[in-house]
Amino acid sequence: MNTTANDIRSFRIDIDDAAVDDLRHRLRRTRWPSASVGDGWERGVPADYLRGLADYWAEGFDWRGQEERLNRLDQFATDVDGQVVHFVHVRSSHDDAVPLLMIHGWPSTPFEFADVIGPLTEPASGDDGRRTPFHVVAPSLPGYGFSTPLAGAGWGNLFRVAQAFAELMERLGYERYLVHGTDAGAGVAGLLGMVAPDRVIGVHMTGTAPAMPFGPPIDTASLTGADRERAERFNAAQQDAYGYLHLQSTRPQTLAYALADSPVAQLAWIAEKFHEWTDPAHELPDEAVDRDALLTAVSIAWFTGAGGSSAHATYEGMQVYRQMAAAQGQGTDAGSEAPSGPPTGVAVFAADNTVRSVLDPAHAMVHWNEYDRGGHFPGMETPDLLVADLDAFARLVVVDGE
Repeated sequence: MNTTANDIRSFRIDIDDAAVDDLRHRLRRTRWPSASVGDGWERGVPADYLRGLADYWAEGFDWRGQEERLNRLDQFATDVDGQVVHFVHVRSSHDDAVPLLMIHGWPSTPFEFADVIGPLTEPASGDDGRRTPFHVVAPSLPGYGFSTPLAGAGWGNLFRVAQAFAELMERLGYERYLVHGTDAGAGVAGLLGMVAPDRVIGVHMTGTAPAMPFGPPIDTASLTGADRERAERFNAAQQDAYGYLHLQSTRPQTLAYALADSPVAQLAWIAEKFHEWTDPAHELPDEAVDRDALLTAVSIAWFTGAGGSSAHATYEGMQVYRQMAAAQGQGTDAGSEAPSGPPTGVAVFAADNTVRSVLDPAHAMVHWNEYDRGGHFPGMETPDLLVADLDAFARLVVVDGE
């Protein structure tokens, strides 16, 4: 059968038995380091905790069951500019449904949104008797999950990713759509408003960084309350919690060898971020999110080799950030003006360090909500809050704004 560059093909997750057996074999033969000094997380993931998680991954975790669960979501793949782009696409039964492009971040996949896709596409009535129905499109970022392998250099440039996702939505026939993004996906979402301003109705973001991760700390002198607490957390993270980002943005290939060869290295690399970025009310990462969901995310990274390729994407993306930081340091007007383009909304969860006076000093964003629970992965931690916030934003920009 002849195919064209615009072909969209069905996709189904089907990891070989040999790969699953190899994972368990490697886990059982892990060469563990000597016992860590102290029981806390200040030096990294505690050995006892990681051993228990790895043991469950090898002996108790049901990958086939998770694979079956994920395959209940309609999945597809297409090629854009030589890069395979995997995506979930679930259409609502409602004729008036609003197309919604949902973009995950690092170290995640579109399955981060698995628990919200049903309520978004087939919503129950809210307190006022209505909820916004959506057609959901959730792609894997290039170099992540099943959008692997990377077709070459340059796919860490979020502007290029935004162009690819705009092309994807055009292929699907969506003339107008909302965009939601978290973490790196928030960066792509914001750029989509520039790439396709006539198509993007509005941009909704979570997990946004309040300032450049390698830039100067936030001046907290004029901040009070929750904003001051978030700014102080961000400043502390710059000093203590960005080791992973320094390594991925400077030596991704060196890191890739460990992540490709050792599942425990991949597990520790991701579990540490779930610990640091999820709701602080929970002591352990698999208390903030379901343990099987956490291990599903790690398993996908392992089976696809996305640990290294997503690190390379981070490397390229951070080069752009550094250029922006340098431009700001030289006194250019980059980022100094109120945002233009489609209306923007932000949801801030308990673990987020987002500071409005830094991110949105002109209060130009049309929607801003702050929550006292949840964290960096709201689709997994607090799906109810994320669904409600997306509904509120959609009503504001689709119903009231158009």
